Amino acid sequence: MKLKVIPGDFVVRELARLPLREKGPYRLYLLEKRGWNTIDLLLQLAKAHGLPYRLFAYGGLKDRHAHTFQYVTVKHPANLTTGDKNFHFQSIGYMDRPMGPDLLEGNEFAITIRALSAEEVSRITRRVDEVRGFGYPNYYDDQRFGSMDRQMGFMAERLLKKHYNGSLQIYLTGIYPEEKKEAKERKRFFREHWGDWAICLSRAKTTMESRIFSLLAEKPKAYIEALQMIPREELSLLFSAYQSFLFNELLRRILQDLGLDLAAVPGVAGPYLFYRRLERKELAYLKSLALPLAASRMEFPDARTEQLFAAILEERGIKRSSFNLRKVRQAFFKSTPRSAVVFPGDFRLEPAEPDDLYPGRQKIRLFFKLPRGSYGTMLIKRLTMP
Repeated sequence: MKLKVIPGDFVVRELARLPLREKGPYRLYLLEKRGWNTIDLLLQLAKAHGLPYRLFAYGGLKDRHAHTFQYVTVKHPANLTTGDKNFHFQSIGYMDRPMGPDLLEGNEFAITIRALSAEEVSRITRRVDEVRGFGYPNYYDDQRFGSMDRQMGFMAERLLKKHYNGSLQIYLTGIYPEEKKEAKERKRFFREHWGDWAICLSRAKTTMESRIFSLLAEKPKAYIEALQMIPREELSLLFSAYQSFLFNELLRRILQDLGLDLAAVPGVAGPYLFYRRLERKELAYLKSLALPLAASRMEFPDARTEQLFAAILEERGIKRSSFNLRKVRQAFFKSTPRSAVVFPGDFRLEPAEPDDLYPGRQKIRLFFKLPRGSYGTMLIKRLTMP
């Protein structure tokens, strides 16, 4: 099986309620892109037009290994319409507020799965019917955990435990899969020389690296002050990654507690456990179940989920009150509910056909809609699991 062989194999379009105006302080754009992640492209656009990045707002992040369409606002009157072979940024109107996740209704997907055998096609076809009937667990997928350090774990967890030195170390030395070779080598150097702030400062390249290592060179133990320098938007993403991890862990344990027959698919932050079918009682329970994201104040749907979550926190050495940060306050943990299972809308499967890129194999195309925050890649994992 092959996924995302070419950008056109994975097409994602945002579905949004857009309060369009004839004029307004926020100009709305449709961003079509391939080979770019959302933040990097918007940073380049901001730099090209001499604008601060904070003027740009979006509803969600889109994968670089896909052909994506999403909405972006810029709080600036000039028409920034531009593009090249890999992206197009087109002005389409105005709004009196910035784009944000609250305006998103979901995403529409068109996905091609390639290099399939006849047996794999048959298995996927059967599983499409299972998903129509029983949905699938609404896990956060691997791309949510790019900031997790494979050795040291989550920056946010260290922060919650008041391990400020370790938290800062993950922030400055954590290596992301998509980073360039030079950045990876620089971060390895920082980790090898951690604590020798003068030599780290000599290799600093980004503004944030220079600011933090300059501070530490003068005040070697000023870890909290250094953490307070992290921009709110960046810290919020790091917090969200840890909330996503805890949500996935809670959902795994609920499925296990129900005694379901589960199949495991490996993930970077733990396995994804999938059921194949559900009895009527189990289906009704999971379909109505909304789980809270981790924060100091959370509302659980029942005693089972609360007890299972308490066990997770105890195992990880964290208390509910830990989420109320007192030293680093530019971002915070907010609890919102998330459905435990998801049912794709307008879900259809085109008949298999010969694969033009893999002779002797077949390809199939899937079309579906998902609510905001749900992952099309997770549906593919469910359809292609062992």
